[in-house]
Amino acid sequence: MTEQPSDRRRFRRIAFKAKTTIAQGSWKWPVQLVDVSLKGLLVDRPDDWQGDGEQLFDVDIRLDPEAHIQMQVKLAHDDHGQLGFVCEHIDLDSITHLRRLIELNLGDEDELHRELGALLEV
Repeated sequence: MTEQPSDRRRFRRIAFKAKTTIAQGSWKWPVQLVDVSLKGLLVDRPDDWQGDGEQLFDVDIRLDPEAHIQMQVKLAHDDHGQLGFVCEHIDLDSITHLRRLIELNLGDEDELHRELGALLEV
């Protein structure tokens, strides 16, 4: 999935605080989650960032001790002290948790269905 400028408008970003970790190879960075969407996530860039933008990253967002969202992402941009990632792969349990999180924060089931439809078009 490559991010198009119109994707930013089609997928509502949800500001959300959760324990989040990004990993690549033997590197693992705890990061501050800024926001998340059906398309990806935005985090504050850690001081010791050594990520290879040509390779995929593994993300783990802890919602609670039992539930978490895991996805493989690709670095889309690194600017203004933040890293933007686009989702390349997400498992069924994780997309279910993410969908519920977005549904609760949007408060509009019709908008959620529009976003899910736009995600399937990509």
